[in-house]
Amino acid sequence: MDRHERSLLVAGILSALALGVVFAAVLGVVPADALPQAPDGVVAAIPHVNAALSVSALAVIATGWRWAREREIKKHRAAMGLATLLFAAFLALYLYRIVLEGPTEFGGTGALAAVYYGVLAVHIILAVVCVPLVVYALTLATTYSVQELPRTPHPRVGRIAAALWMVSFALGTVVYAMLYL
Repeated sequence: MDRHERSLLVAGILSALALGVVFAAVLGVVPADALPQAPDGVVAAIPHVNAALSVSALAVIATGWRWAREREIKKHRAAMGLATLLFAAFLALYLYRIVLEGPTEFGGTGALAAVYYGVLAVHIILAVVCVPLVVYALTLATTYSVQELPRTPHPRVGRIAAALWMVSFALGTVVYAMLYL
């Protein structure tokens, strides 16, 4: 098995594990009493903190993408590393709240509900699709040297992953605004 095949295998395994954790939390497989209970105010603040994390990640991804195009590779790596950490923090908080309280119900009706559920559906689909793409791009970035990366799928996969990741974060922010503002 060559390095590229190993990268693909590792990315596939990590993606499957990550998505397995997400689906286990969202589908109620993880019992709420398995997690420590934070104070109500902390749990209530999670959607607002996550909105800030989403907007920050969106800005960091866009900046990292620009730095990649400008061949500012050290800055690009730092930005994408930070975006990954912001996403990990978002996901940990989101899943924690989902396990404890379940999803937030949308109170709107009619056309507003149709728009909300349409935006939510696209956001969820993109979020699920982004996981393997982002993990694969990161796996390639950590497997190959900076000089080798242009000859791998990293530039192409990275562009697609970054674009979809930004749209997913933007739509997640719209979902937040429709639920809480």
